Amino acid sequence: MNSVNPKALLHSKWTKKHVENREKHFVITKVERDEDNRVVECLIQAVINLNEYSIDWRDLKDVSLWRQGWQ
Repeated sequence: MNSVNPKALLHSKWTKKHVENREKHFVITKVERDEDNRVVECLIQAVINLNEYSIDWRDLKDVSLWRQGWQ
């Protein structure tokens, strides 16, 4: 399990384990929070083509899907 701090999500770097469309390396570009400071939206951007995707930030904890940093 990756340790993910929701306060440190913005601009963090991630490597996807299963590459699709040559998109392997990603950066968190937007983190939106509600009035209780809980993460409600997280946008991740592929470095190779700048495609953005909305993801559940908790999915980043799954080591079968993501690795922290660019590897």
